Amino acid sequence: MNPEDRAHQFRDLTRQIVEQIGKVVVGHAEIVQGVLTCLFSGGHALLEGVPGLGKTLLVKTLSECLDLKFSRIQFTPDLMPADIIGTNIVMEGPDGRKYFSFQRGPLFGQIVLADEVNRATPKTQSALLEAMQELAVTVGGVTHQLERPFFVLATQNPIEMEGTYPLPEAQLDRFLLKLKVKYPSGDELAEIIDRTTRAQEPTARKVVGAAALEEMKLLVREVPIAGAVKEYVSALVLSTHPDHPGVPEMVRRFVRYGSSPRGAQALVLAGKTNALLDGRFNVSFDDVRAAALPSLRHRLILSFEGEAEGVEPDVIVEDLLKKVPTPGDRAAAFTH
Repeated sequence: MNPEDRAHQFRDLTRQIVEQIGKVVVGHAEIVQGVLTCLFSGGHALLEGVPGLGKTLLVKTLSECLDLKFSRIQFTPDLMPADIIGTNIVMEGPDGRKYFSFQRGPLFGQIVLADEVNRATPKTQSALLEAMQELAVTVGGVTHQLERPFFVLATQNPIEMEGTYPLPEAQLDRFLLKLKVKYPSGDELAEIIDRTTRAQEPTARKVVGAAALEEMKLLVREVPIAGAVKEYVSALVLSTHPDHPGVPEMVRRFVRYGSSPRGAQALVLAGKTNALLDGRFNVSFDDVRAAALPSLRHRLILSFEGEAEGVEPDVIVEDLLKKVPTPGDRAAAFTH
């Protein structure tokens, strides 16, 4: 099968997944695409939104569409690393001898919902993020591999911050995308009420299994990206650093530290996925621009002035997209 046909097949399978999710989850089209982008890119997603907007339902429905094991962890201040990873317990064999047996925790799922991750202590947050990075956990000197595919979707409430432990910037950087869940419109709210108050709630059917999903993830990595587009990605990321020459005034004033190289990786992987979702086997500038907000918003550390004036990282990223030219634009400006 040639690359274009594979891209069309990828798009068709994704549309089937979105269609099945839409039978259960009302609205949130942008969030659904963002979550799928993270999944296909082999990354993890951070969802920010107030409770009750359907985040748990979205993840559970996604696991049903993909025929993957779903696991939900409610993070609380008293949650310990062993509560999510698992622990060794003493067992007794038929001959009366005692031995240690590892009892797996809820982290040993394939799609893991880490609900209100900022309510857990830094020690427990670190245990989760280590598993996300290494795809394995170590208990008692023994390493246990997590089942592939492994996808973490963490949520946090942006309003109620009392008694929480905000994720440090270095840990936020481990999430491929940060997605903001918005409140539903009037029509969507009416549809939610209608669906959830019937005698029988709608369900989703399986679309692809774990093996097919792994193939889709490999296809994302195979999508070629032109040198000019990579140059644009580099220019965007470097322009988030206030000490870089020629950065926009908004970055110079309101940003203390810019994006790490992981921001560039997120832009490229999300751009490749966006191309496949459009049925193309090449990455365009628009694919990268569409990925800019969720890829960079959590990777900007505001300066004192930025925090004092309440500047939103989204506003800074949107300003970057207006100010940073593509290589073609720069060449045209130079010739003229």
